[in-house]
Amino acid sequence: MIKTPSSLQDLSKSLYDKAKAEPNWRFWGLYVHVCKKETLQEAYQMAKKNNGAPGIDGVTFDAIEESGAERFLKQIQDELVQQTYRPMAVRKKEIPKDGGTKVRVLSIPSIRDRVVQGALKLILEPIFEADFQPGSYGYRPKRTPHEAIHRVAQAIVEEKTKIIDLDLRAYFDNVQHSLLLEKAAKRVRDDEVMRLLKMILKATGKKGVPQGGVISPVLSNLYLNEVDKMLEKAKETTRYKQYTAIQYARFADDLVILVDSHPRHDWLEKAVTKRLREELGKLRVQINEEKSRTVDLRKGESFGFLGFELRRVRSLKGRWRPHYTPKLKKRTALLAKLRDIFRRYTSQPVDRVIKIINPILRGWVNYYAVGHSARCFAFIKDWVEKKIRRHRMRARKRKGFGWKRWSRQWLHRVLGLFDGYRTRYYHGALPKVAPAR
Repeated sequence: MIKTPSSLQDLSKSLYDKAKAEPNWRFWGLYVHVCKKETLQEAYQMAKKNNGAPGIDGVTFDAIEESGAERFLKQIQDELVQQTYRPMAVRKKEIPKDGGTKVRVLSIPSIRDRVVQGALKLILEPIFEADFQPGSYGYRPKRTPHEAIHRVAQAIVEEKTKIIDLDLRAYFDNVQHSLLLEKAAKRVRDDEVMRLLKMILKATGKKGVPQGGVISPVLSNLYLNEVDKMLEKAKETTRYKQYTAIQYARFADDLVILVDSHPRHDWLEKAVTKRLREELGKLRVQINEEKSRTVDLRKGESFGFLGFELRRVRSLKGRWRPHYTPKLKKRTALLAKLRDIFRRYTSQPVDRVIKIINPILRGWVNYYAVGHSARCFAFIKDWVEKKIRRHRMRARKRKGFGWKRWSRQWLHRVLGLFDGYRTRYYHGALPKVAPAR
């Protein structure tokens, strides 16, 4: 595990505390900290830990280590200090979305530029983090998608069953640089930092933040922070003691708003939608009308959030509770990926196949292990085991699945096939909070 230097941790805490205590304070003298050796070293270690493909220059971590990482960082530091640093163009790479025909375009900066972005993030993140709202979870320190799901599940328990499910059209590609720099300047009064930030943005094109950029998650949260503030204000406006008529959760560009189902709150759905459209309009963020919709959980409808399908069901005791499972298209995408591996490695030993698929299964299951995924996991486990059995039988030029040859336990204990299909509930119960009537 890589540990952040204590002096850098102290600086980060000082910046956060100052920003939290004085919401209107504009920070200066930040650029010198971006250029410091320890900041660049920490940024390099972060980039190296994430590994990733090389940028447009083709330089890899192995090549950097071979020629000397200290020398590499010294060159970056000199360029930053002398203000001769210029970011390279990003390398574009298309990756399939959810195993379908649609693609997402990743913008991959060079390792050199990743280090600079990482250094800038280390200094700016604690400042902006102090301003971010409780309902924002995307790529923030000590926050997880599971916490966002838990927040939504808790709102369903509280009878917030009218769902405003908005899809933002190509959000990352349409961030307006001028508006984003304006928002950053409200907290940063440092010409060198603002100049560096502007160069990083311009390297991606006339607008947008690169999906794949180190600093992009912080900037995308900053861009939508006013939307979060509006929703927080709506929550407080409808507050009655412990209860509010509105809840929301946002993870990057994935936003869901939950409204109380009581007839007295019918006006809220339209009012919130109108205000939300106004705020997004100011940012020139377009809503994908085809994918956006309003859902009523009381009518048995469901909605998707962060890869989960959420609905409301009755418990064995007859009480309404949230029910969330992996979306069908996520399961289909996983099986398509595994099927392709089995196809490509037909002639390879089963040990090698298992070594490739185990990390994929482990990562997928760990993400979806919260909620009510047991049935889905059972299906995947059975499917994978059958594929392994057929692989072994083909190697012996035989038909069938070898049910009598190998037990299920043998596949996992001897071959080492992944067997961690256990669901868990988010720590902390979902207490019933009676809504104001």
